[in-house]
Amino acid sequence: MRILIAILTLIVALMLYVRLAPTQVERWHTRPVATDPIDRQEEGGFLAARRITAPPAEVLRALEQRALATPRTRLLAGSVDEGLLTFQTRSLLWGFPDHTSVTVADDLLIIHGRLRFGRSDMGVNKARVLGWLASLGPLTEPL
Repeated sequence: MRILIAILTLIVALMLYVRLAPTQVERWHTRPVATDPIDRQEEGGFLAARRITAPPAEVLRALEQRALATPRTRLLAGSVDEGLLTFQTRSLLWGFPDHTSVTVADDLLIIHGRLRFGRSDMGVNKARVLGWLASLGPLTEPL
């Protein structure tokens, strides 16, 4: 019985840590870089870049609206005027935070989603980034 209580206590402590650990905004609010359209899976993240077919501010505004419509997502830092937005999306059960930074460089919309804890996001960041891109429709060119 003591072992079960110890295991449950450890699980609750880990859940609380994941949900309550402070976020170092300056660590996550960084401008992603790409020079060409790309989809790149990374350990614990995903980077995508697409050519835009509308003014950068219009594309960023549309993406901001789509991102904020994503469940459990909030704007962590930045603005359309700054040209850099960073969002935090938490998983439903554990509340694991993923951070997604978005910018426009020249004619490229660049989106970089990455996890904070662990090494594998099981494709969650890729699905989110590609979903956001798909929602932009004619504002970006397909890969």
